[in-house]
Amino acid sequence: MAAIPEEEEYPRPLVGIALKLGSILAFLGMATCIKEVGDIVPAGEIVFFRASMAMVPILVYLGIRGQLHTAFRTKHLVSHVWRGLVGVAAMSSGFYGLTRLPLPDATALGYAKPLIMVLLAAWLLGETVRVYRMSAVVVGLVGVVIISWPKLTIVNSDNWQDGQALGVLATLASAVIASFAMVLVRRLVQTEKTPTIVLYFSLSASLLALATAPFGWISLDGFHLVLLITAGFFGGIGQILLTQSYRFAEVSTIAPFEYTSIIGAIIVGFLLFGDIPQLSMLVGTAIVIVAGLFIIMREHRLGLERKNIRRFSTPNS
Repeated sequence: MAAIPEEEEYPRPLVGIALKLGSILAFLGMATCIKEVGDIVPAGEIVFFRASMAMVPILVYLGIRGQLHTAFRTKHLVSHVWRGLVGVAAMSSGFYGLTRLPLPDATALGYAKPLIMVLLAAWLLGETVRVYRMSAVVVGLVGVVIISWPKLTIVNSDNWQDGQALGVLATLASAVIASFAMVLVRRLVQTEKTPTIVLYFSLSASLLALATAPFGWISLDGFHLVLLITAGFFGGIGQILLTQSYRFAEVSTIAPFEYTSIIGAIIVGFLLFGDIPQLSMLVGTAIVIVAGLFIIMREHRLGLERKNIRRFSTPNS
């Protein structure tokens, strides 16, 4: 997830929404490529291509904007390395889950991240979480259980044999670890520019993933190599579009459109992989989305209240 850029150009909400939807399509393309190669290519090798190839469109973009010469300046190199380490762990487990689960299920379970982020923000950042948001988090986690339970039950041993149960656990682990990564990003964004955070993550993730090469990388044929390079490009383009979307509209305007990704995941999953959504997945996803939307609306309302407090507490010049 990208931090909000320093320069703001509110309000052009339609542009922001269009960029957000473009980022969803790009990330869906990335996930499709990764799912296609995931049964063959080790997770560390996938992470390397995802991170390293994503740097190409990002560097081109920064060069066009004239920001390339300052993008690598930082006074918090160790913090960037920690963010990269946590990000690689989240990415690796998420990719493993993606390759073991139907695409819609993996997408729906990813919606647990903002719910977990609320809990971590209260625990690690000291943010106040009142009963309304906490209730929404609890309801959303019930939805996550509904999605997960049919694949985790011991009675259905086939799910353990084909890796779906492990895929659920890996995807949920990815959501938790990614939430920790977002806590680190929230701290970094206070002193670091968005391009710096994005680039150092891609660089550190590439180096950390490269270190897994002795543990089982494989030789890639042309088809799988093209898919991995394409996945990285899609990831970088999605990152750019997502970051840009926050320049033209507020988070509360853009964030709800994240849930449209389930539509694309269902369509692509059915057409390319023969994934047929189960009723439990649809019901659980609906619950998670409703809870997520409530949290977004609550955040928006609290944000307006904080703005009003600052407005009335600031003396007139």
